[in-house]
Amino acid sequence: MGSRFVTIVSVLSIVWFAQCNQPRLNENTDDSVSNNNIVKPTKPVHYHALSMKDSGMTKLNTSYDTNQQRVIFALNRIDKVHALKTDTLIVPDDVEPNINLYSPFPQSLPFLDSVNKIIFFSYPAEAFAAYEHGRLVRWGATNMGRKKDPTPTGLTYVNWKKLVDTSSVKEEWILKWNVNIFNKGGIGFHEYDMPGYPASHSCLRLSALDAEYLYGWVDEWIMEGENKIVAHGTPVIIFGHYPFGSPKPWRALLQNPKALDISANELQSLVKPNLQQIINEQRKLTAALAAKQQHVYQ
Repeated sequence: MGSRFVTIVSVLSIVWFAQCNQPRLNENTDDSVSNNNIVKPTKPVHYHALSMKDSGMTKLNTSYDTNQQRVIFALNRIDKVHALKTDTLIVPDDVEPNINLYSPFPQSLPFLDSVNKIIFFSYPAEAFAAYEHGRLVRWGATNMGRKKDPTPTGLTYVNWKKLVDTSSVKEEWILKWNVNIFNKGGIGFHEYDMPGYPASHSCLRLSALDAEYLYGWVDEWIMEGENKIVAHGTPVIIFGHYPFGSPKPWRALLQNPKALDISANELQSLVKPNLQQIINEQRKLTAALAAKQQHVYQ
């Protein structure tokens, strides 16, 4: 009876853990713009340039609501503060509030059906995408490593995360929702200023909304002691090269609305050589999390 009771409790605790480990949306994020709310465009998307000189910000504030502005800033890989300093913004002719309509990543990737979670970061598109079992659950803008300090590319995994951290470059730089993916280099993704181009010291900058979401969504590594990794966290693939010295890639949307689209075939070619490793690490993580929860509730 005793062992049977422990088994039941263990199963229930694992179910509870899986439910509580689901990402939460920022309370200020309207459901209509949630990246979990996937819809297809009702008509083709076209873009125009909005001059930010003179009354540009006034027009932005009077013509577009908060959700629409979020879309515009994401498309320009910029935050509101830096939008005040730029010459022009790329704006859809009709700005739909659902940011998922503007994702350069595919809405679904069937070859990832067996992968619980994975994140892609595109250097040239300066954008990320998070998938669960091949379904896009979140995409957003990023500002990655500057030319002098490029962000490493390839497959890596989430190591640890810290709600508020300080930069290893300058202590006065405060990093909110910091998720480490290169432990020795101190490189991770987190909230920080987004001027609209690769400007970081190798890290991957995010908006506050995206950084908070990913912080709650990713799984950390499981450690035994201080040096032994039992299981790696959520897989992350960083790919491509930014065209430093050339016009910002998203400006090409003015001539071709699909200029930044990333094909499923391209992503599959990145995953294929690493798929078995990703699956193996996923199994280790699932088992380690289950064992950890069972130990806590015994």
